[in-house]
Amino acid sequence: MCKHHQEIYYLCMKKIIFLLFSFTALVVQAQTPDEALRTAWFTQNGTARVMAIGGVMGSLGGDISANHINPAGLGLFKTNELVLSPGFLMNNNKFNYRGKDTSASKSNFGYGTSGIILAGKNERGSKWTSSAFAISVNQLANYNNNIQYGGFNNFSSFSEKYLEELVKDRADTNAALSNYIFGSSLAFRTYLVDTTRGPGGAFTGYQSLVPISSGVNQFYNAQTRGGYNEIAIGFAENMNDQLYIGGSFNIPIINYSRDLFYSEKDATNNTNNEFRFFEYKETYSSKGAGIGAKLGMIYKPQEFIRLGFAIHTPQLLTMTDRIRSSMTTNTENYAGLLTETSDNLNSGNEGISRYNIITPYRIIASASYVFREVNDTRLQKGFISADVEFVNYRGARFNAASENAENITLENYYRQINETIKDTYKGNINAKLGGELKFNTWMFRLGGAYYGSPYADNVLNANRIIATGGLGYRNKGFFIDLAYSHIMNKDFQFPYLLEDKANTFAKQTGYRGNVMLTFGFKL
Repeated sequence: MCKHHQEIYYLCMKKIIFLLFSFTALVVQAQTPDEALRTAWFTQNGTARVMAIGGVMGSLGGDISANHINPAGLGLFKTNELVLSPGFLMNNNKFNYRGKDTSASKSNFGYGTSGIILAGKNERGSKWTSSAFAISVNQLANYNNNIQYGGFNNFSSFSEKYLEELVKDRADTNAALSNYIFGSSLAFRTYLVDTTRGPGGAFTGYQSLVPISSGVNQFYNAQTRGGYNEIAIGFAENMNDQLYIGGSFNIPIINYSRDLFYSEKDATNNTNNEFRFFEYKETYSSKGAGIGAKLGMIYKPQEFIRLGFAIHTPQLLTMTDRIRSSMTTNTENYAGLLTETSDNLNSGNEGISRYNIITPYRIIASASYVFREVNDTRLQKGFISADVEFVNYRGARFNAASENAENITLENYYRQINETIKDTYKGNINAKLGGELKFNTWMFRLGGAYYGSPYADNVLNANRIIATGGLGYRNKGFFIDLAYSHIMNKDFQFPYLLEDKANTFAKQTGYRGNVMLTFGFKL
């Protein structure tokens, strides 16, 4: 992306960076809008059947994944069922950072919707002819990835974020030594950032020792792990095989961790410019759990048409973040090779921050056309189905944990960052289309989906485009499905954020391949 676009994004991010500088001394690890997006901008996961048809399940039903999409779809079950869905993911990332192309890959195991369904007919005379109950687990998002890029930069430096932090806070040398134990204090103690002196040796401010004008070789590597998992307990009723209503109680569980390594090295052979390199290392984790609900209905105005509607309420998550960091700097003849750690400045303890996140709500509208719709599903010939999903990304909210509920300073911080979320993100549409053809016991499936950008600034034209396919086999109470989902990704990665300069970033492309196998039994 060109420098002009960088400057536009710089203006959008300025408020975020100001908040982080203003409140660093108050919170161990300042929360950012990126963390809220991590719990909202993800592609649909489920059983192999659902994956193969592009994630469509708003009006189809008859699959355990409905418990996490439109619980009314559980009402199409008439018998008990046990389902397991192991999976395998392959990340192949490409980055362009300041004109240099790099790539990184990472593969790992995952899973789709797995669980048990208990269904049966109701008593005669009831207008509700059958009902179903389900307990299932699904991985909404898989965080296992490798983000790696680097290049030559004579425009800005990671060290400038520490410089800006100290200047903005008007920190004296005592504060610089001790108040920023996971960042600026490490830089100050290893002389990556040092004081400037005026007449008579009086303190006048701070400077970075990185020789930006001659340039440095920057390198960023982040290994991320974990997932956004969800337990769903759902119930649905069926009225005369025409109207289905259902709901599920959800327990989201998040486990995210990141090992970050970042370095800058002098791009020249000059051994007398008082800088050779610095390295920053960080281990960070974010874990939490919460509650939420999903409600939906499916209606058949005609035997071959199904219409679906579902609402996902915001989920309330209580999070705990933990961080440790260290820095090694070689300033040659200035101060030599020095290392400092947050453990040394924090009595060997990790930094801990507790807070709450409210995730955005979702609304799903869907329609399906079933070829030869009959009660005996063995005689059906296939279907075509489409979902349109609205996600209010700008609706994510942070607030203080209960033990800090009366901390006015923290509440003001979260209030301001919530305003920033509303300015940075927008609501957007995700569209999905899929279909199936059935030949006796074998089924062949294809699908696709488009996930629009969550960013309010149109310059950040991120998106995710998905192509899917698979096949399935069903016979005598046993079924097995295989699917492959090819997710083409377009996003942006920022190694650091500055207030006083346009921000530099890596443009991310590449893809994620997702292989899903689902097998189950009628009980």
